[in-house]
This record gives sequence, C-alpha cells and structure tokens, in this order.
Amino acid sequence: MAVEQSDTIKSQLREFIQEIADTKGVSSFTDQESLTENGVIDSLSIFRLVSFLEERFGVRIGDEEINYDNLQSVETIEQLVVSKQSRAR
Repeated sequence: MAVEQSDTIKSQLREFIQEIADTKGVSSFTDQESLTENGVIDSLSIFRLVSFLEERFGVRIGDEEINYDNLQSVETIEQLVVSKQSRAR
C-alpha cells in the first residue's frame, strides 16, 4: 500500500472524527489517543463511524469487528480500513 493512500485515509478519518468531537466539545485529539476514553466516540457515534467507513472506503465492517480494539484510535481505525481494503483486492 502506498504511503499516500494511508495518509489520505488517515486525513479523511481525522476530519470525520473531528466533526463528531466538535459536537462533544472536544477540540483536539491525537492519532494514538483513545477516542472512547476522551469522550469522542460513544455507542451512537460508533454506528455513524462504521457507516462512514463503509461508504467512504468501500469496506464491509462485520459485527464482530465493531469492538474497542479496532475502533480505539485514528491509527487502529486506519489499520482496520487498510487491512479490509487489501483483503478485498
């Protein structure tokens, strides 16, 4: 996978997650920071996030993949998307 593609995924993820964060009064977060612990992602936000990932990146996120480990941070979400895209090829 090209680094450019990874950067594009990460920047689109950051932008989407920042929109969610803004509604919760969180002004910033790092790529490694736990999005659940800092209050950005909650159970309702997870459904929005999964829908975004499936629509934007053309991946299918199975119910068993919707868990803390996969959706913990921008980095873990990016890794999930990249792995799903590479398996689809």
